[in-house]
Amino acid sequence: GEKIRNVAAHISHANPEYRHPFLVRRDTVKKVGIIIITTDKGLCGGLNTNIQRLAMNQMKEWETQGEKMEVCCIGNKGFGFMQRLGAKVVSHVTQLGDRPQMDKLIGAIKVMLDGYIQDRFDRVMIFNTRFVNTMKQEPTMEQLLPLSGEALGAPTGNWDYIYEPDAKVVLEQVLTRYIEALIYQAVTENMA
Repeated sequence: GEKIRNVAAHISHANPEYRHPFLVRRDTVKKVGIIIITTDKGLCGGLNTNIQRLAMNQMKEWETQGEKMEVCCIGNKGFGFMQRLGAKVVSHVTQLGDRPQMDKLIGAIKVMLDGYIQDRFDRVMIFNTRFVNTMKQEPTMEQLLPLSGEALGAPTGNWDYIYEPDAKVVLEQVLTRYIEALIYQAVTENMA
């Protein structure tokens, strides 16, 4: 993930004539895509409850601001919770097992990325649990899209690339893989 971030930062700074949709900040936010990551099973203390509470409170706040939401659920507990809330669930994936496989996640993630590119969402947020240690896990909310300059960072050191076929194609592949890597990392931290 860190190597992909470096390459994406280099290419995005080196090619100002092309701005990938993932890098373009939208002026107004009327629709939000939400990815919530929970477990498939219970008996894990407040792990699921804490992330669900954070998501529910934030969704209520966005609702009062007139924003519409579509949800992607990764994990059975979050899927059931969002259905009970009456949220518009556009994709979900459950039964990931103890070792999540990226190929199982790709379909649900692609629905959200396509929604952002097609302007169904003005931003995509992820709600997940950050693993600190076995006794402490923190529920977090982060903005996935649009990628901010702070998230990618500025290129450091000497670098140069020869693009094959061109920078646009490379940037589209790299940024998509970067977002997928961020989501996969969130899922694996949740499993931990």
